[in-house]
Amino acid sequence: MTTFQLPPRYPLLIVISGPSGVGKDSALLRLKERDCPFHFVVTATTRPARSGEVHGVDYFFISLDEFAEMIDENELLEYANVYGDYKGIPKQQVRDALASGKDVIMRLDVQGAATIKTMYPSAVTIFLTAESEASLEQRLRERRTETDASLKLRIATARKEMRRIHEFDYCVVNYQEDLDQAVDLILGIINTEHLRVNPRKITL
Repeated sequence: MTTFQLPPRYPLLIVISGPSGVGKDSALLRLKERDCPFHFVVTATTRPARSGEVHGVDYFFISLDEFAEMIDENELLEYANVYGDYKGIPKQQVRDALASGKDVIMRLDVQGAATIKTMYPSAVTIFLTAESEASLEQRLRERRTETDASLKLRIATARKEMRRIHEFDYCVVNYQEDLDQAVDLILGIINTEHLRVNPRKITL
């Protein structure tokens, strides 16, 4: 007689990605506000902190020399040059969180998401997007945080990134003024993944 056994539960490695301006940071902030039991990865970056950003909470703000040392010592899960500044995921915090049984959520640009998916095919990748290219361009213009040249580059890059949606497992549209709906969908994806009969398993 076969003994009934539930499928094992493994922690997930979840990547939330998408072009600039679609609300990735806002979605993560809302997940944190809901006290979701996830480990939110803190990215290391060489760019200066913006107004209101806190070291160790929003990012680890480090020097270029410190970043180079992390690369040399293989301490980064992935890294990339983004608009002239380096960003990378410290490996140890992800390993520790997974070992504790926590789902890990990381926010990456499209290039970084592709790197993680290649290295760890069992990662759950979610593409967060605006409802259209026109809406995304409008959001980028309304931020008013860029020079004209920088804004033009971001818009061109965002258009190119939106065409890579097919590389992801899921797509979530973050409609203007409806962030909670997008966050609900992200949570639904995570809950669904934990119901898989053949669960994903991540080994770093």
